[in-house]
Amino acid sequence: MRFRQKKIALCLSGGGTRAIAFHSGMLKCLAESKGFENIDKISTVSGGSLLIGLIFKLNNYKWPTSKEYNESIYYLLREHLCRNSLIMQSLRQLINPMNWGYLLSRANLVSLALQKEWGVNATLSQLPEKPEWSINGTTAENGKRFRFKRDSIGDYLTGYASAGDFLLADALSVSAAFPGGIGPFSLNAKDYSWKKKEWGADDDSIQDVILQTSKLRVYDGGVYDNLGLEPFFDQSSATAKKDVEFIICSDASAPLQFGFTYWNLNPWRLKRIMDIISEQSRALRVRTFVKYVMRNNGAGYFIHINDVNYNKTLPDGRRISHYPTSLNKFNSDDFDAIAGMGYQILKEKMTSF
Repeated sequence: MRFRQKKIALCLSGGGTRAIAFHSGMLKCLAESKGFENIDKISTVSGGSLLIGLIFKLNNYKWPTSKEYNESIYYLLREHLCRNSLIMQSLRQLINPMNWGYLLSRANLVSLALQKEWGVNATLSQLPEKPEWSINGTTAENGKRFRFKRDSIGDYLTGYASAGDFLLADALSVSAAFPGGIGPFSLNAKDYSWKKKEWGADDDSIQDVILQTSKLRVYDGGVYDNLGLEPFFDQSSATAKKDVEFIICSDASAPLQFGFTYWNLNPWRLKRIMDIISEQSRALRVRTFVKYVMRNNGAGYFIHINDVNYNKTLPDGRRISHYPTSLNKFNSDDFDAIAGMGYQILKEKMTSF
């Protein structure tokens, strides 16, 4: 199998708990093929970020071996996600009056729940150097991809700052801060020293940056790129970026469903427009990436939860791709169906190539 001789760059999309289950099944298939040892880089959005964060937490903040994931971590993930509702745990933080100020900045409540309920208490600097992990958000002030890594945070327009003691739970909550449902994470920008250089310039040209705002509001990375492809794939030239050998992109995005409200003043009309824009942006990235893979003799895999070649359904008869985008807990049958589809699609991709 091709990836056994190559370093894997892994992209995990957003999609709430649906994405967590789908990606976890895909990873189970990858682990069965001894692929975990080849994962060199990871880029995640929303549900994908929560999954990788939980994997690290369950394995004492070390990347598991293929055997560890297959024999232990996968089943711990399943148990955890079928027992706990992150959205309810987040709302429970409002019992403490000290947290009422986060009512309009609910991503901060998600972070508290991740710390208190999930036990995610590490800082970014405590993550291992390998695989190199980018947790993706979207800067509200400039619309660019804001990424969190073990040694730095920032975007190329704002500048970058040392990650220092930035909490992993905060980064995960940012990545899951979808507009309307949770809202942006409020980051105190004045607590950090920001630096940047001109595009394409040498490192010697790095300069200090004085931000014009005391706070940065950072949304879900899916607002910018729900696939998490940008760190590894150059859309403009349709080529993999430097040091990227094999890309696996797992897409658990919900398909755009048919329908439109006829009530002129219905605010859901605006959401529909935003969904259409998001779907078109995603489709353009997918088409370019798939053409790249086909043109380069299998330089990666693209797997999608709405693949028309797979007609499996949930126990209640719904298509698996129509499982709602939320942070609620699973019942075990739904988890197994969604994870099983992620497993099956990657298995057949590997067989085909």
